[in-house]
Amino acid sequence: MAFRICVIGCGSLSTSAHGPSCRRYADRHPDVELAACCDLDAAKAERYRGSYGFGKAYSDFRAMLAAERPDAVCLMAPVSKTRELTCAVLEMGFPLIMEKPPGLNRAECQAMIDAAERAGVPNQVAFNRRYAPLVQALKTRLEASFRPEDIQDLRYDFFRINRRDADFATTAIHGIDTVRFLAGAPYRHIHFRYQAMPALGPTVANIYMECEMASGAMAHINFCPVTGVIIERATVSLFDHTFFLNVPIWQAYDCPGRLLHLEHGAVREDIDGGSLEGASEMYIASGFYGENASFFDDLRAGRRPRGDIRSGLQSVEIADCLRQRCPEYTA
Repeated sequence: MAFRICVIGCGSLSTSAHGPSCRRYADRHPDVELAACCDLDAAKAERYRGSYGFGKAYSDFRAMLAAERPDAVCLMAPVSKTRELTCAVLEMGFPLIMEKPPGLNRAECQAMIDAAERAGVPNQVAFNRRYAPLVQALKTRLEASFRPEDIQDLRYDFFRINRRDADFATTAIHGIDTVRFLAGAPYRHIHFRYQAMPALGPTVANIYMECEMASGAMAHINFCPVTGVIIERATVSLFDHTFFLNVPIWQAYDCPGRLLHLEHGAVREDIDGGSLEGASEMYIASGFYGENASFFDDLRAGRRPRGDIRSGLQSVEIADCLRQRCPEYTA
């Protein structure tokens, strides 16, 4: 019996990342059917259908789901519509993977969690860094040889070029979530510092987070949106061990990325991201394929997806602190 997938939202991110991911998954699993895609712009939905091999194109997601009865739904919508659409799909009873962030604040995220729990429907948030092959490689090594309590310090530099967003928090949530993922522990307390740049716009600022994790580790996150380079780099410090991770993301200086492990000052392992399968395809290297494949695999195996909406709740709370320019956060 076919495993049927539907997509809601055929915009730029869906076109560059999720459409190719669904197509690759279907190519690798003969029993998978790309049933239908949907967008309010019917012409956009039809182009998407033709590009990635979906069976039908719709402009009404409710009509699509009622007619196609998919086994999995992928939702890529503007954050202003995420809560409304997520709750609607879950209340209709369809397993859902949704693009980040899962809401703009705790109330929106909690509403989605409540909808999922009322319906008893599997769900996952598409925090793609969690599924990037190099990030996964670091996480695997940390879990195999160390405890969260062994991590002394975790630094994450998150730099962009000329980003003057009215709300940079919806992008910064990636750094917040990745640090929590790598630390293997939630945040306990955070001090925020803001370096405003009013000449560049009323919302432009460097944001520095000094964090204490529940494991006892310290973390330092630096968001600098108007630098001369696009990078995301992590440094994890433990007794006698240090890991350096250059995360491959679209247009990043560090592509295809690198993971370096040093012990007592000597290189123990050096992984060039270019050596990994699919490294030349950014939708794979950045984790978009991995997050979709993980969700589909979990559903087909009858497993609960690991990265459900609830797993993103604290990341949403902290991103909202950035938005509100809070001085501190305590869990």
